[in-house]
Amino acid sequence: MKILILNGPNLNLLGKREPGIYGSRGFQDYYDELCQHYPDIQFAYYQSNVEGELINKIHEVGFPSDGSQWDGIVFNAGAYTHTSIALQDAIRGINVPVIEVHISNVHTREEFRHHSMISCACLGVICGFGLDSYRLGVEALIAHGNS
Repeated sequence: MKILILNGPNLNLLGKREPGIYGSRGFQDYYDELCQHYPDIQFAYYQSNVEGELINKIHEVGFPSDGSQWDGIVFNAGAYTHTSIALQDAIRGINVPVIEVHISNVHTREEFRHHSMISCACLGVICGFGLDSYRLGVEALIAHGNS
């Protein structure tokens, strides 16, 4: 399997930003552990604070110019989750399944975080399990690929 882990705005600050909500662990350490836990999966990781760059990466995976086949995207769109029709359109435009993930339980936070603009285009949503939400997203893609 080949899976992209895609992170949106401010997730480059994991381990530094609001540790009471997001934890004190940086993402690179977690990503390295995830790769070790699934040695048969080829992972790629990309993070951007720019909406258009996230869209370009979704298109790249959805329509790879090198002919490689991707099996899915585990996507934490950060705050763009609640605002971006453009990301929804990008997800709808590809044939690769996307799992939406969030570190925190967005439904226990501010009201504006309760609605996702991208959920309707994703295979499923996982939230509230800390960084382990990414692993659960990977497991969902594995199960989807085996169904």
